[in-house]
Amino acid sequence: MKITNDIKYVGVNDHQVDLFEGQYIVPNGMAYNSYVIMDDQIAVMDTVDINFKEEWLANIADVLGDRKPDYLVVQHMEPDHSANIKNFLKVYPDVTVVGNAKTFTMMDQFFGPDESMKKLVVADRDTLELGKHILTFVFAPMVHWPEVMVTYDSTDKVLFSADGFGKFGALDVEEDWDCEARRYYIGIVGKYGVQVQKLLKEAAALDIEIICPLHGPILTENLGHYIGKYDIWSSYQPENEGVMIAYSSVYGNTKKAVELLAAKLEEKGCPKVVVADLAREDMAECVEDAFRYDKLVLASITYNGDVFPHMKTFIQHLTERNYQNRTVAFLENGSWAPTAKRVMAGMLEKSKNITYADTTVTIKSAVDEGAAASIEALAEELCK
Repeated sequence: MKITNDIKYVGVNDHQVDLFEGQYIVPNGMAYNSYVIMDDQIAVMDTVDINFKEEWLANIADVLGDRKPDYLVVQHMEPDHSANIKNFLKVYPDVTVVGNAKTFTMMDQFFGPDESMKKLVVADRDTLELGKHILTFVFAPMVHWPEVMVTYDSTDKVLFSADGFGKFGALDVEEDWDCEARRYYIGIVGKYGVQVQKLLKEAAALDIEIICPLHGPILTENLGHYIGKYDIWSSYQPENEGVMIAYSSVYGNTKKAVELLAAKLEEKGCPKVVVADLAREDMAECVEDAFRYDKLVLASITYNGDVFPHMKTFIQHLTERNYQNRTVAFLENGSWAPTAKRVMAGMLEKSKNITYADTTVTIKSAVDEGAAASIEALAEELCK
């Protein structure tokens, strides 16, 4: 794939993977992106997953023809991007590997020390001239590993963004960018909003016409849309008005209460109502929706004096990713000693800027007139 006259795509599509990073369901696979910059000197930008060594090396050879690369730029040491460094050097032993000090520390950890490797250790804002292309390395620590850096090519105005602006899904499958990029961002990068905000400020000073991430499609049009989404996500602001109801139920009574609440919310004209059974739905999708909408209802049975395990896991996912700036309401069920609200509220006590609904729905076994009235009141409050 030609990106510009001098920049070529040499990445691969993975339709073998079912769980990315061991937990994220990827029905449309993954793309591991790598690029070649052709100039007086040639730079290869990152490698790919170990399972695609032969395909990737063949892609590079096809682009290079009878030429040899001069540099391998390593922006991120996570194995889906770095696993083939050694294999690349076996084919091209004269290449200089470009990275920062933390890059090479991790490289030694993954592969063992290699005294024969030619290294170029760069600092933040260092440049590398390939000919007419001048690369500037911008450090992006904890987006989402400590060694991460991005690379700006001022000639073609391309930002090689590492895992930033990535998404789930292989490149030979068309799907909505926002949905799978949101799930990718919140699941993998979401904890590091402060660091992403810092990088966005750095990027704002650059004249960028193309974004080349390590996962997902190359972004060439309407870049303001993608940058805007990253600004919303990394500042932990709601993306849409709506109510997400996350619930756990054993015998169906809590589910019935949730269904009644959802129906009341829709009756009262709430812009969007999303209901998720935490035991059955993709947890990453549930977490994504909790961050997407401005209101969240946590509905759980009391379980061993605590909350149901799936609810506990869900809230842990939220707090791990700095869940904040939302309105939260509680619906609890307990046949003799309801404690779910207390436990759920306790798990959120360190979360910032959470507004709690005045109405809490407490059910003892099944919905009765009192619980139904509370559900009505909660729906009224959330739809104001």
